[in-house]
Amino acid sequence: MFAPAHAQQVNILSYNVHNCIGMDKEYNYRRIANVISQTSPDIVALQELDSVTVRNKGIHALGELEKLTGMHGTYAAAIPFQGGSYGIGILSREIPIKYKIIPMPGREEKRTLIIAEFKDYVFCATHQSLTPEDQLLAVPLIEKALQNVDKPIFMAGDMNSAPASVPQLELAKHFATLNDTTSYTFPADRPNRCIDYIYGYSKNGYRFDVQYRKVIEDTISSDHRPVQVIVQVKGK
Repeated sequence: MFAPAHAQQVNILSYNVHNCIGMDKEYNYRRIANVISQTSPDIVALQELDSVTVRNKGIHALGELEKLTGMHGTYAAAIPFQGGSYGIGILSREIPIKYKIIPMPGREEKRTLIIAEFKDYVFCATHQSLTPEDQLLAVPLIEKALQNVDKPIFMAGDMNSAPASVPQLELAKHFATLNDTTSYTFPADRPNRCIDYIYGYSKNGYRFDVQYRKVIEDTISSDHRPVQVIVQVKGK
């Protein structure tokens, strides 16, 4: 499926942007773009993006963030919504070689996973269900989608589960959590839990040296705080 390669240092951000609506209830794409740009990421997993919906006044949120950050956007609709769609996305410095979209379980609303291949690594972005049973059902689906990948793999997103939860413990069998889960990400103004994660996939033999990690202390731009990790991939 994917040919082997070796990654260099990668600066990763995961950010649930709440459709670019801040804690002050204001739509502000530039504010979100500034938060992203200040971290100088190579790649970003984004959650809660409207695309040409009524409430978004016909704006493609990821397209706005592309223009404002100068990065390339890859979008995946999770559900139809108000004449458009609602989903997740990736912003990247490089244009993906290819990507695919995998449906994920979600009884309250359908969920999705983007798997994008780049020259030196594969990046997965997701926003998991609020329901623990669905989160657990998603784990083997993610595993199956990655079983033939022989590049370093990262995954990032809003997982809607605590570090000690059963879904996280199941993921931990093959994914190394790279962010500090004692640094809370939600809610942005007074965070009291970690539900946003960045992972390295360990099953295919790659190892990950975390050089820097931080939850960005932004209390206004979204209802989540963004999570940043700078990681060096160690070969097999």
